[in-house]
Amino acid sequence: MRVGQYRRALVAIVFIASGCLGAQAQTVRPEIVATGLQNPWALAFLAGGRFLVTERPGRLRVVEADGKLGPPIAGLPAIASGGQGGLLDVLLDSDFARNRRLYFCFSEPAASGNGNSTALARASLSADQAQLEEVKVIFSQQPKVASSAHFGCRIVESRAPGPSGQADGKLFLTLGERFSRKDDAQKLDNHLGKVVRINKDGSVPQDNPFVGKPGALPEIWSYGHRNVQGATLAPDGTLWTNEHGPQGGDEINLPKPGANYGWPVITYGENYGGGKIGEGLTAKAGMEQPLHYWVPSIAPSGMAFLSSERYGKAWRGNLFVGSLKFAYLDRIELSEPFGGKVVRESKLLAEVGERIRDVRQGPDGLLYVLTDSSPNGKLIRLLPGK
Repeated sequence: MRVGQYRRALVAIVFIASGCLGAQAQTVRPEIVATGLQNPWALAFLAGGRFLVTERPGRLRVVEADGKLGPPIAGLPAIASGGQGGLLDVLLDSDFARNRRLYFCFSEPAASGNGNSTALARASLSADQAQLEEVKVIFSQQPKVASSAHFGCRIVESRAPGPSGQADGKLFLTLGERFSRKDDAQKLDNHLGKVVRINKDGSVPQDNPFVGKPGALPEIWSYGHRNVQGATLAPDGTLWTNEHGPQGGDEINLPKPGANYGWPVITYGENYGGGKIGEGLTAKAGMEQPLHYWVPSIAPSGMAFLSSERYGKAWRGNLFVGSLKFAYLDRIELSEPFGGKVVRESKLLAEVGERIRDVRQGPDGLLYVLTDSSPNGKLIRLLPGK
């Protein structure tokens, strides 16, 4: 073997060894907390180690600390369950310990029975956690559409800018373009393919970007989205989202007020089965580029930042995104904690072999995921690897 070949081989061996060591340092051990869930969609944390879980067919349940499933909580409104629709995200109010208020989004049937759309409701959870009280729909996506796809439906409570910002009484809600109405994502006279921002009582914040603009709905925060199924807030108050592209072109975005994210005019994806979408553009003046995109699609869903050091300092500030298509949890390393550019991705939980629907950081600093299956969806706790 020549000296140059030897050196290249040695470098390769060192690289492989370093990769193996890195992989070992980055492993997690999945611990099943609960099974028997039917298409669980979203997760929230209650006191005493309990969990609140939504099931897409239209059930809200308490999961006890020992994994026992409670009966369905009473008081939900009528839900148009079917396809991608049903009971979707749930969020506890930042002052839940005092006011017991929560928010949930779901596919709302039209009063006429023709069509449906994403709606956001608020309610109070009874002291015995058996029913919802004072249920009120505070936002309904317009128009209603005869479709069972692309509801979006992630809820984020916003905070004032800055690392020590407090909750500011406003909510972000992500909305899909309902698949059959993709061109409406570029129009401001509807809520299809939008991120909206409202006050907790359903009123419109007066600093929303389209307030007072003729022909534009005032709830709109950003537009040109396809189907945003992941959203989280960075510690500095910045909203991060992910959305499904068509065949390829899933995206991570940081939606800015009034900004246009391009769908369906620009995309890194193509039509199902092949062929360009529209003019086949990936960029156009006046339209935002994604922070990151995936080709092929991973079908992203829940997403969360890790702010703890339960898995070591290197993981703090990483972003975690569930992949439905390839059944893994994507650990995304950024060029700076909680921000910057994507520099590396690692696949976690591939051995579990199940679609990851939601991911959250718990009060204990550990990550928790929901697997999207029926009738045996799981709630899994990620323990630091050994």
